[in-house]
Amino acid sequence: MKAFWAIVNRDLRGYFLSPIFYAVATVFLLLTGLLFYSNLVVYTQISFSSMQNPYFSETLNLAADFIRPLAANFAVIFLFFIPAITMRSFSEEKRAGTLELMLTYPVSDFQVILGKFAAVLITMSFLLILTLIYPGLLFAWSTPEPALIASTYLGFLMMVSIFTAAGILASSATENQIIAALVAFGLNLVLWMAGWLSPQDGGLLHQILDHLSIINHFEPLIKGVVALTDLVYFFSMTIFFLFLTGQVLESKKWRG
Repeated sequence: MKAFWAIVNRDLRGYFLSPIFYAVATVFLLLTGLLFYSNLVVYTQISFSSMQNPYFSETLNLAADFIRPLAANFAVIFLFFIPAITMRSFSEEKRAGTLELMLTYPVSDFQVILGKFAAVLITMSFLLILTLIYPGLLFAWSTPEPALIASTYLGFLMMVSIFTAAGILASSATENQIIAALVAFGLNLVLWMAGWLSPQDGGLLHQILDHLSIINHFEPLIKGVVALTDLVYFFSMTIFFLFLTGQVLESKKWRG
């Protein structure tokens, strides 16, 4: 465990001492703040309009008309921003020539991979914690369901875990950080669009793509529904990408 935490601490220092991280974090918080404000303005306008129409007043719902669209927009930000953070996980080590040295230490590939994964996950969790100001404002102005907010943030964390694992896989395959970011974005985009690409004939391909779609497993969480099948999907896909990362590192050892 000492080796694992040493890698986590080393990578965390690298992230929090890097100007790139603060640039990414600043843009991330600006975009999430802008999305929160714009969605709030739209919802407020709809609320004022509904006061003049009893039908719309009855159908207006904070969860369906504000929280879910906002959560979906936040998820799009993760799709773009996480590759910018994960791209240096292994690529920077390769460029600096420290990866081979690290792998000769008495530390397993599994510990290295998990350490780097945990460092990114902690970093993204820190950014997510900063966004808690938005539900805090909602609680100050209205009465959202605490369980819905909790399940939504669980969905954020689950989605971040998959995107992070995919980003680490991409970073392990190249020493070019830009290529690593683009490959990670491509992997994430495939999972994002899998459900949309699924043929609607109900066949085997439809079932596979429908199951692989990250959106299909994220949407229940932002509706307040925490299902075991969705959690299993997030954990299994994360483990799958981390397993592939291990295979990439192992193959590099054999190639010398």
